[in-house]
This record gives sequence, C-alpha cells and structure tokens, in this order.
Amino acid sequence: MKTVRLVLLAAVVIVGLAIALAWPRADFVPASSPAAWASAPANIARGAYLARAGDCIACHTARGGVAYAGGRPLDTPFGHFYGPNLTPDRDTGIGAWSEDDFWNALHNGIAPSGRLLYPAFPYTNYTKVTRADADALFAYFRSLPPQRQANRPHDIRFPYDQQALLAGWRLLYFRPAEYAAQPARSASWNRGAYLVEGLGHCSACHSTRNSLGAADGALAGGMIPTLGWYAPSLTANHEAGLGDWREADIVALLGTGISPRGAATGPMAEVVARSLQYLTPDDLGAMAGYLKSLAATPVSAQPTPALLPAADQVLAEGGRIYAAQCAACHGDDGKGRMPAYPPLAGNRAVTMTPAVNAIRMTVNGGFPPGTHGNPRPYGMPPFGHELDDAQVAAVLTWIRASWGNTGAPVTATEVNRYRAVSLD
Repeated sequence: MKTVRLVLLAAVVIVGLAIALAWPRADFVPASSPAAWASAPANIARGAYLARAGDCIACHTARGGVAYAGGRPLDTPFGHFYGPNLTPDRDTGIGAWSEDDFWNALHNGIAPSGRLLYPAFPYTNYTKVTRADADALFAYFRSLPPQRQANRPHDIRFPYDQQALLAGWRLLYFRPAEYAAQPARSASWNRGAYLVEGLGHCSACHSTRNSLGAADGALAGGMIPTLGWYAPSLTANHEAGLGDWREADIVALLGTGISPRGAATGPMAEVVARSLQYLTPDDLGAMAGYLKSLAATPVSAQPTPALLPAADQVLAEGGRIYAAQCAACHGDDGKGRMPAYPPLAGNRAVTMTPAVNAIRMTVNGGFPPGTHGNPRPYGMPPFGHELDDAQVAAVLTWIRASWGNTGAPVTATEVNRYRAVSLD
C-alpha cells in the first residue's frame, strides 16, 4: 500500500510540474528609473512607512532579535517556516539582490535563484503592490545596517517540501497582478482597498483556508491555523459588524487598539502595535471606508441562526459568576467603561460563533496593544485558575444571552479544547 501511495505521489509531482512549467506564472513590470530605488531620504522614508503598513517586522524579526534580520518561526499545519533576513548583508540577507530580484519575490513569489517561495510569505497579497512601492521598500531595506545572520531552513513535512507540488499549488491558486483601481470608486476607497488587499494582507487571517492552505481572499472570517484564534468576518455584520460602525470608531480601533465598540486583542493586538498605529489618519480612514463598504448589509437584514436555549441552571450559575467576577468592571448592564473596560452588551466579539476568542480571553486574559493613542492599556485578568471549564462555559453562556445578545451557549468541552492552546 505504501508503494502504491509513493507511485501515485510521484505521478502527481510529474504531472503537476509539467503543467506548471507549461503555464506562465510570472509577469514583470519595469522600474520607472534607477532613481526609484536610490538610497535617497525620500525613498527610504517612504519605504519605511510601507514596511510598517505591510507589518514586515512581525515575521522577519525573531523575539529579542535584530529588526528584519529574520529567524522568527511561523507554525503552520504543514510545518515550521522561518522569516528570512531582509538586511543588506550580501551573504545572508538581500545585499546581493537587485531591485528586480526584490520585485520578483514580492510580486511573483520567486527567489533570485528561481526557487519558488512558499505562500507563508504572503506574496498572494503582495503581488498587488505597485512597482513604485516595491522599489521604495527595496531602498529602505538596503538602508538598514547589514546583519550577518544565516537564514534558518524551513522545517516542512513531506510532501509539502517539494517544489513540484508548490508549482502545482501556484497554478491553482496564484495569479500575479498589481492592484487595479476601480474608476467608479473614490481615490480614498481605492487606497483603502489597496492597503487591505495588498500590503495589509488582511485576508491572510480573515479568510477561510482550504486543506492546501489557500485562502479564499473573501475576508469572510476563519480560524487562524495553529494559533487557536478566530479572525472574524469583515463582510458580515453578525461577526465583526463593521457595517454599522462609525468610520471614526473603525479608525480608532485600527490606530489605537481601542474604540467605543470594543478592543483589539490576540493576534490583532500585535498587528495594531507593530503596524497599523503608524499609518496616517488618511490611510486609516481609507481602510475604514473600504472595510465599512464591504459590510454594507444592515445588521437587521443579517440572518439570525436558530439557537438552542441554555439550561436555566447554567444561566443562573453564569449570572452568579458574572456578578462576582465581572460586573465590577463591565457593569451590571454590560456597557463597560471605555477605554478601560470594553462593553459586552452588543459586542459581537463575545457573541459570534465560534466562541473561541471569548473563551481564550476569559481563561488567559489579555491586553489591547500599547499604542501612541493608548499608551497604558487596561488588561483583562485571567480567570482560568479560578474557574473550571463548566464555570467558564456558564458565565460566557450568560453573557451571550444577556442585554439583547443572541450568542449560542458555550459548552465545557469547547472551553477545555482551547484551555491548553499555546499563548504565543
């Protein structure tokens, strides 16, 4: 049986490679001039801003390491990937790369050697970045102090480590193309779309992934593989609900990590802290306008799922726990006290399904990000050491059924499933 599987795999590799090699998978846009990537102060400043917008530092900087020198692990269902060195060291970084090499990696997902890059590097989003912005990024990374730090090889399981299979994956799921502005939309809307779909690579977390790791790009929400957090839909009002947010509140959440409607926690807190807080008000406003347009369906028009009622004894226990542990901060009415304590009434972060984010915050606690607009964030203390699985389930069930909330009951089994998930 093992021999048959190997033969079939070999056949798939050969056929996939033949098809992929016969189908053009790259395109090329020339730079406007050598001045576009020259080490001029304006280019470097622009590239630094774009690197922030793309949150490049998150994957290309090890914990406690030199910025952009690589080494941070990214755990995936297919194995461990390690962010490479982006400093201009000639032997271990990108010091020997040309501006075209950098563009080809960003736009086409192809290394200078011709090796296909894995989409853990989100070139499926970055392909939308303009050549001018790519050149500015290249100018910025070339301006960094060279750091001699060898890249750690990826640790990927067979057969996902085969370039032939990656070529077949690209044939199915990747089309290189710059962002094309929609002429019927405003300049601000197009700028927001460019940032959300391209540099911001929001679909890397906020889209469903199939068994081969391909994101559908629809921003309809999904579990973040291996992290154990749910990135809510940005298009459905019964999840993130941005359609009925004021744009100013969306801007506040993206730029500071807090807003009158809730706070950024989990992986989103890191995105705000390392990336979004550094964007200009105009760019944050453009992103907010674009995201709000995606979730334009009125909340009242969203389907309301049929929910099984929670048992009376569970609700009674949940109410008792809430009064003892939660009401002092979030209020008897669930309205909270911003910016310290976010509201729970009408907060879709605690009512959406799955309830994983609410479970993890209750068990492990957490903080919004420390930002220029919120330098001393208030934290949520962990209750996992005080409440068992059934008690966490009871209090969340009560919260999700109170003050007009309509969330499904939470079970002790669900809580137990996420209690042991890594905090990183």
